[in-house]
Amino acid sequence: MTKIMQTLATIPEPLPSSPTLSSEKRGSNARERKTPRRFALLAVLWLAGCSGGQGEGPGHRQQTLALSAEQEVELGREAYKQILGQSEVVRSGPEVDRVVRVGRRIAKAVEIEPLMREINLHVDNARFEWEYSVLRSDQVNAFCLPGGKICVFTGLLGVVRSDDQLAAVLAHEVSHALAHHTSERIARERTRGGGILSLSYDRQQESEADHIGVFLMTFAGYDPQQAVVFWQEMQQLHGRRTQLPEILSDHPSDARRTQLLETWVPLARAAKRALDEGHVLQKK
Repeated sequence: MTKIMQTLATIPEPLPSSPTLSSEKRGSNARERKTPRRFALLAVLWLAGCSGGQGEGPGHRQQTLALSAEQEVELGREAYKQILGQSEVVRSGPEVDRVVRVGRRIAKAVEIEPLMREINLHVDNARFEWEYSVLRSDQVNAFCLPGGKICVFTGLLGVVRSDDQLAAVLAHEVSHALAHHTSERIARERTRGGGILSLSYDRQQESEADHIGVFLMTFAGYDPQQAVVFWQEMQQLHGRRTQLPEILSDHPSDARRTQLLETWVPLARAAKRALDEGHVLQKK
């Protein structure tokens, strides 16, 4: 990811008051009176396992961002252009078709308004230009740039056993973009005086992307249990290899992570079932 980090260095300093996510205020008596009880079911299912809070970030946690929505899109475009220019891009074929098919279903799930609202993802204020590329490399990895540019390495496609497992990876990566994690990391590092190369996602963001991703893939129609299976298989692959799979170096996996995923799977299924059965109202 060094090429991406180098691109981040070109982003101009933000205005003195760093932009933060904007949303309507929650918790007012008027809003509580108008919120149907059946709509609250989705909120309960999502919030299980969250620390909660009154902030503007995912799960209502506090979150400060360094970039505007326009800057995120521009960053994604520039990094995507550089990466494609320095990589062997697979232009067509079954691998590309598979990534595009799964990726589009994940992107479609982002349009499910009740899910985005209850996770507190402000997608209405963001811009996503979904685009998918397959890069020929033995790396077992994938990533989603700010603004929605997605790259998948052929090495990953060689180890995912199903579209469900591919969806688990793509939903996790898309969740980083939905939660504005890159912008948040830039804001943190500028505050601390850290360097560009320290902008990898931290464990809180990784766990958050896991949490959002499990719900996202489920609402896209995929089996969330395969997220658990995939990460377990990556750990087993590590045991058989002398070199750590790239996806584990970027996404540390341990018993705690698997335990959390196992906890979220039935909640995601219940939330999807509630939506399908009409127990969750869409915003008019």
